[in-house]
Amino acid sequence: MPYWLNLFVAIDQLLNALLAGAPDETLSSRAYRAERDGKWFGRLFRPAIDVLFFWQPRHCYQAYLAEVQRKQYSSNFR
Repeated sequence: MPYWLNLFVAIDQLLNALLAGAPDETLSSRAYRAERDGKWFGRLFRPAIDVLFFWQPRHCYQAYLAEVQRKQYSSNFR
């Protein structure tokens, strides 16, 4: 991944950890899972995040799939 994208993901994961989420998960992925599981966090944040990333259809779902498939891992760890 490009350097700027790595920084963005790191900041995203930091924000998620500061909000009591898993330190290696993005807010987008967490929001998708939370909405899927009927939690308030997801009902509140998933729609807002998807609007912010309007150019990527179903952004939070795509972020969740990327987490599951470990696409953000460095190739050194695959």
